[in-house]
Amino acid sequence: MTLNIFLKHLKKQRERLTTQQYKTIRGQALAGDVVGANKGLIKLLERGEKIG
Repeated sequence: MTLNIFLKHLKKQRERLTTQQYKTIRGQALAGDVVGANKGLIKLLERGEKIG
């Protein structure tokens, strides 16, 4: 998955994440770890709970 595709996907999930979760996952992807960021996003979405 490319960075641009991941960021578009992340943006669609924005409402389901807290601000800190969004910034953390986005920062991880921008730092070059798109695979890890995607894995983290999937974990957060599986939890299904918005904290904060």
